Amino acid sequence: MRAERVSRRRLQAAVLGIALAASTPLGAQEAPPPPAASTTVTASPELQQRAETLAAAISGSIPYDQYFAPEFRAAIPETAFRQVRDQLTAGLGKPTRLEGLVARTPHVADFRLGFERGTAVGQIVVDPAAPHLVTGLRITGSEPREAPETSIQAVVDAIRALPGATGFALARLEDGGPKHLVAHDPAAPLAIGSAFKLVILAELVRATAAGERRWGDVVTLDGSPLPGGGYTHKAAGTRVSLRELATQMISVSDNSATDLLLRALGRDKVEAMLPVIGIRDAQRRNVPFLGTLEAFKLKGLEGGALGRRWDAADVAGRRALLAGPVAQAPVSAIPASLFQDGKPMRIGTVEWFASADDLLRVMDWLRRNTEGPAGEEARAVLSKNPGIAPANAAHWDWVGYKGGSEPGVVNMTLLMRARSGGWVGVAGSWNNPQAAIDEGRFIGLINKAAALAAP
Repeated sequence: MRAERVSRRRLQAAVLGIALAASTPLGAQEAPPPPAASTTVTASPELQQRAETLAAAISGSIPYDQYFAPEFRAAIPETAFRQVRDQLTAGLGKPTRLEGLVARTPHVADFRLGFERGTAVGQIVVDPAAPHLVTGLRITGSEPREAPETSIQAVVDAIRALPGATGFALARLEDGGPKHLVAHDPAAPLAIGSAFKLVILAELVRATAAGERRWGDVVTLDGSPLPGGGYTHKAAGTRVSLRELATQMISVSDNSATDLLLRALGRDKVEAMLPVIGIRDAQRRNVPFLGTLEAFKLKGLEGGALGRRWDAADVAGRRALLAGPVAQAPVSAIPASLFQDGKPMRIGTVEWFASADDLLRVMDWLRRNTEGPAGEEARAVLSKNPGIAPANAAHWDWVGYKGGSEPGVVNMTLLMRARSGGWVGVAGSWNNPQAAIDEGRFIGLINKAAALAAP
């Protein structure tokens, strides 16, 4: 649930998937196409020097205005740059050194930048004119460093040892349902962050299969407030298909797309899917089923007073709260500092909850209900962002993914088809209400589990 803006210079939260596969632009300048294979391009000394000091620029050791050109700073103010930097370093740790540079032109190059717990790749552009400041920078992907564990059991033991509460399950998905290969506390309901969006996707799959909806059906924006994302500042009257909303919701965890899709499908319909797709004991904690903006308001408004009212209310009282004070509160009332200090906020009550086994059942339902040509749309959405490093995804014939995170919460849930045709699911969550968690370590463990589980 992290990394999307709720409003201008307002709530920032980060999506786990953005650190793995989504593009995180730090500058608007487009790089030219790569040179032909037969062309040898050498980076200019100015480009080489700027690339070698990129780690220092990201960490803040080099003043912002001494590294980035005026046009870059106009497009990306230093405060916005720091927010994106903080999202990246939350998962990967501090930047360390340049690990690779491949020039496209003398002043444009692809880079690989090392961090304490991973690497990031992207493109850098420098001004050919002195003082050769950076005019474009784009992080196009990142991944954690490989976890040292060498067996599935070692991965499970490492997850069990993490501080706080954890749950994990790796299972074959068979006709009779998921069959554990290895698990740790798989029935414990935990906060799952943006992985809740799988429930909304499941309702869309059900509705399209039943002929109630079509993937090409259009939603017209009416100007209602939205959380951060690609549709937050779109004009009223903008038309967008359910297909596009679902793709953005799953692939880059766009919160504005999520809330639009939840409204379009209906909260009651989504809630009705909870038992259908296999979310069991945690179902009582997911009704009413929150939208992302509602969750942000409950966590941040009135110094937490609204969240405390939520905690004390029954289902009817919570529905009244959503329809009244929550709906009426302006987005601008959400503190700009929400999530910025890294402290967990109400992760035991204002959240979405599922166990590892619940999430395996959800993925198994999606697998079974997307077989054949009719399921191609849903599988394309689910596999847009594989969630794990390309080298690990390459062990599998197909990978679907959704995860989520916020301070104190991280989840990763995978649906994977072996080249032999068999299906495997992986679901893991880590909650710590007392402190921020090491997302990079957790991502590395789930990546290793996915690689080791491959036939």
